[in-house]
Amino acid sequence: MADDSLSEMNASTSDAARRSLVDDVRVLVDDGRTLLEAELAYQKSRAVVAGAGAKGVAAWGALALALAFFALMALVVGLIVALGVALGPWLAMALVVAALIGAATLCALVAARRWKHTARLLSEQDDAA
Repeated sequence: MADDSLSEMNASTSDAARRSLVDDVRVLVDDGRTLLEAELAYQKSRAVVAGAGAKGVAAWGALALALAFFALMALVVGLIVALGVALGPWLAMALVVAALIGAATLCALVAARRWKHTARLLSEQDDAA
């Protein structure tokens, strides 16, 4: 029994002696290549899933925006019709258009202020770096 364990020890020692550092590096490179290929395949499959999900999100988002636009147009027409009874159609149309232009101007001013603020923050970061 002691001879069996001694012969196994000698066999493993001689096996380690036969292997060279170059062989070990080759095995390591092959394992690394296999790992890289598996990781690339995994990331490709994740990208396919993400792409399919993004496509669905974009389609439903576009539909939601289109329906919201039509709802706002219906609101504008309804306001013109409702105010047309009290003010007359031309004055109602002018009032609704003026209100929409005012709201658009307000939104544009807020957007411009935010743009300037963001540009100032970015220029301060560039100066600090």
